[in-house]
Amino acid sequence: MKKSRILILLLSLSFITCSKEGDDEYLVREKTIFDHVSTSMNYSYLTYALQKTELDVVLSGEDDYTLYAPNNSAFIGYLMRNGFRSIDEVPAAALKQILLNHVMIGQIQYRDFESGYYNTAASSAVNDQPMSIYINQVNMRVTLNGNSRIVQGNVRASNGIIHAVNAVIPIPSLVTFVLADPNLYNLGLALTRSDLTIDFPSVLSTENGSSPAPFTVFAPTNTAFVNLLVELEVDGLSSIDEPTLNSTLNHHVLGEINALSTDLSDNLTLNTFGGEITANISGGASLTDGNSRTCNIITVDVQANNGILHIIDRVILPF
Repeated sequence: MKKSRILILLLSLSFITCSKEGDDEYLVREKTIFDHVSTSMNYSYLTYALQKTELDVVLSGEDDYTLYAPNNSAFIGYLMRNGFRSIDEVPAAALKQILLNHVMIGQIQYRDFESGYYNTAASSAVNDQPMSIYINQVNMRVTLNGNSRIVQGNVRASNGIIHAVNAVIPIPSLVTFVLADPNLYNLGLALTRSDLTIDFPSVLSTENGSSPAPFTVFAPTNTAFVNLLVELEVDGLSSIDEPTLNSTLNHHVLGEINALSTDLSDNLTLNTFGGEITANISGGASLTDGNSRTCNIITVDVQANNGILHIIDRVILPF
């Protein structure tokens, strides 16, 4: 423990630069976020990417930010997985959004992370609204969008805070959130059941601009699926026949629309892939299926790059 404290102290001291004025007077200037990144050899890829997109200026300013910083190894892995030989091969607009997906406005210390959905500085291709990010904190282990983990936290700067991550955080599709959020684990199991005639993960990964994207997805919680099994008097998801499960899942997806919570109104008919359901907002946002069963929308406006997700407390059933 003593050695750890000494190491933290030395790291903190290394983040301070001095400039001399006159013969004897020294002014101590704390580094900005970009100063920290650009003076570390292990972050040369990130440094170059920030300069190329002019985000170095933003992260050198006075406004406070939280930066999730991928090291060189993380960037190299990202480039290889996506078929790029260098950062210069990544389209400039895409590179900027990728970097902004690692930035949040304001400071979040490591101890303050709580599981849930937050906004990044990136904007969705659907509507230019802030992109969501799912942060999962379990026993002080913090994972971002189910893919990237914080491996060093709380590097403090004059204009924010830096958390080092071990992988580039993916731009989220709707599938990203379903797989990242442990509260949607049962939905993930249902969507990926091997006997389904529709490949839901592939469909819901369709990029914006290609039909049937964008999507609006109503995502039932784990508890909603457990209650469904009780309601149907079956032992598990595998006991639900394929046509019924297929139709059920289709009733949770709207195509060609990114419906924000503010777009909902009373007695609004929504045309899902499986059929009509009805939205209401009086007394709280809710959905009613063709069996007059009602579910509540408990989390709204989780914005992906190809649509939007709302979390519901009951599974919608077909007629």
